[in-house]
Amino acid sequence: MATDSGRVVLVTGVSRPLARNFASLLAADPGVDRVVGVDVIPPRGDIGDVAFIRADIRSPIIAKVIAREGVDTVVHMSVIATPGSAGARGTMKELNVIGTMQLLAACQQSEHVRRFVLKSTTTVYGASPRDPAMFTEDMEPKRPASSGYAKDVAEVEAYVRSFGRRRDDVDVTTLRCANVIGPRVQSPVTSYFRLGVVPTVLGYDPRLQFLHESDLHRALTHAVHSSVPGTFNVAGEGIITLSQALRRLQRARVAVPSFALPQLGSALKSAQLAELPHELRSFLTFGRGVDTTRMRTELGFEPTYSTPEAFAEFASSLQPTGGRTARLVDALAERIDAEELTAVGPGGSRG
Repeated sequence: MATDSGRVVLVTGVSRPLARNFASLLAADPGVDRVVGVDVIPPRGDIGDVAFIRADIRSPIIAKVIAREGVDTVVHMSVIATPGSAGARGTMKELNVIGTMQLLAACQQSEHVRRFVLKSTTTVYGASPRDPAMFTEDMEPKRPASSGYAKDVAEVEAYVRSFGRRRDDVDVTTLRCANVIGPRVQSPVTSYFRLGVVPTVLGYDPRLQFLHESDLHRALTHAVHSSVPGTFNVAGEGIITLSQALRRLQRARVAVPSFALPQLGSALKSAQLAELPHELRSFLTFGRGVDTTRMRTELGFEPTYSTPEAFAEFASSLQPTGGRTARLVDALAERIDAEELTAVGPGGSRG
């Protein structure tokens, strides 16, 4: 039978690299007896001593897994950011929201669960021109999300808070992580920075914060071992502007008007080069900053990498790229120019 010290840990979403790598590292932790990884498809590569169970958290079967394995700590990492990885937006929402609800229902039934850790994201704050310089954990987004990943995350967090109120004997910790970056990370933001020619939004130079992938693993491990309930922003110290980031990348950049970003995103997605979901487009336009005082003073966690250091290591790992992105951007620019010319009537006025 599991003890109350968090020795049997269930990690969701282990088919994806971040969760798989975290579960593998946690399984080697001498303070953890056993790690159980669940997902609908098996993880690729070595997962160390993780016991993988093929299970869909949208199904009531997850309750049987938690009971049978004597799980006392759950680390929820299967809230996904893009519909491409799920197949469609509807499936993505089911996995994120319905999956979380079913997982929490399973935890509600369990007598053994004593700790629940949610890997959330600072995307929940959104990104808009009316944002404060730094979001604290008590602040709400200036423009609440009406769809997409940000809306999913807001709903997931609400369900997790409700679970915490119903089960006050369970320590519920929510880590709102800045965009995770590192040599092994595959995500919309890292795919964007890996482009051969990086598009930026004309007239904007947003402030960015990042969290190194190793610090994500350290923060989650800290939450597993610590009994510190609450919601915490987690990010590397400092900020970096997009222009500074691109200078470190030593990649060509091209500024495009904001109205052209959705078209460019569709072209990049079709070419399987990158995805630019709405949340990322807003982030690359207005940026976002979060206050991490609680992370240090209450959670008791300090990242190893600052934001500039995390980005520098990511940049140093990049290989030279080809010209497919340049051709896509050039084609889009020609199409926009043609549309502008068509819209202009005789004498230079618009029809």
